Amino acid sequence: MRVLRAGPRALLIECSDPQAWHSALWRRREQGLFSADEIVPGERTVLLDGVDSDLAGDLADWGPDSDLSLVGETLVEIATVFDGEDLGFVAAHWDISVEAVVGRLTETEFTVAFCGFAPGFAYMRGLAPSPAVPRLDAPRPRVPAGSVALAGAYAGIYPTASPGGWRLVGRTDQNLFDVRREPPALLAPGTRVRLAVAR
Repeated sequence: MRVLRAGPRALLIECSDPQAWHSALWRRREQGLFSADEIVPGERTVLLDGVDSDLAGDLADWGPDSDLSLVGETLVEIATVFDGEDLGFVAAHWDISVEAVVGRLTETEFTVAFCGFAPGFAYMRGLAPSPAVPRLDAPRPRVPAGSVALAGAYAGIYPTASPGGWRLVGRTDQNLFDVRREPPALLAPGTRVRLAVAR
């Protein structure tokens, strides 16, 4: 673990388990042990914004608690039509049938590890150990909003139309990001997610 200063009132923690760190820090803040404007997990980092720089020394002594996880109580079910143009590719890559791919995805309880790329885009973990799904060699110029996709160890849903290089396995009509909603993003770090076959 390494702590870096990131401006006058921010610290960046480089660590092997940012989700555990995020959860532990969030709980410590809730207990009033320190104050921070934001605690933002990434793939290999946690950003603490709006903190006293003296906190850096305390972080080395804290560490994440092994029994704490990022998983929250909220479970969001996303009705999904599994007709993505890369569904056959994923089936061949995993050496299973298309039906088995759909079964694996609907039986998995995902957890949002962190958000990024675009407002409302959640990087979701939880896939069973399988050959990692490679990204496209060249991104598509336009991926439709609501596209459910896989890349590496993650699943994600494009909140708006945008370029993208993930493998498309389905689509949803669920609105993932709405500036008129509070909070605007439907899926936040720690949210549990299920993909359900749309009826």
